[in-house]
Parts: sequence; C-alpha cells; structure tokens
Amino acid sequence: MIPVAPGLAISEELIEESFIRASGPGGQNVNKVATAVQLRFDLAAAELPEPVRLRALRLAGQRATKSGAIVIEAARFRTQERNRQDARDRLVELLAKAAEPPPPPRKKTRPSRSAVERRLKAKAGRATVKKLRGRVDRD
Repeated sequence: MIPVAPGLAISEELIEESFIRASGPGGQNVNKVATAVQLRFDLAAAELPEPVRLRALRLAGQRATKSGAIVIEAARFRTQERNRQDARDRLVELLAKAAEPPPPPRKKTRPSRSAVERRLKAKAGRATVKKLRGRVDRD
C-alpha cells in the first residue's frame, strides 16, 4: 500500500509499469537502453471515494484514458529507478491533490453605503485639488 493522504492509500497491484526508450539527446545510449517509465494506474478499480475519483480524473486531464486509467510518463532522469520513483511521486501528488476537499464557493459582497460615500467624497476632493493646479487667470 502506498500512502497518499491521511486515511487514504492505494494498492501497488493497481500500478502497472512498463519501460520504454526515452526520446531526446543522449547519444547511442538513448537508442539502447529503455530508461523512461510509463506508469498506468487503474483508477476505476481503485478503492477511492467517488468524489476523490472524479476530481482525480479531472486533474489528470489528457493523462486519463476512456477506460478510467491514468497514464504518467517519466523520462526526466537517466536511470530506470529514478524515473520509476518520479512517476510514482507524480501519481501520489496528483491523488493527494484530488483528496483535498474543494474550497467553499465564494460569496459575493458589496461595499457598504458609507464606504461608497467616502470613496466618492475622496474622488471629488482629488478632482478639486487637480483642478486648482492649472494656470491662474489674471482678470
């Protein structure tokens, strides 16, 4: 079991890892060694609360498949083990973020009548000051 959040853990049996060749620079080594990891987590089979599952699917975006699996590719490092750990960390981070409850909806507020009056009075005062800065007419 991999701990995700307090009171929430996922089974390692639902994680499937396959190693693929990484793209990009690296010379001959990149053509020989499969160091990149493609991690596949079956979200549909996971024992997660329904709100967490729905938030995880939404957070996964294009990484989620139609069958309800999350696919994470990690090719940041040069070794299989570090890429494997990176992919697992990213999965745990995504699920931990999905486990957080959404913030309460924002309540619209209006300024009080006295606050509006103070603001308008201050604006009128500034306008008067600016108007008096002009040239003085000599009659």
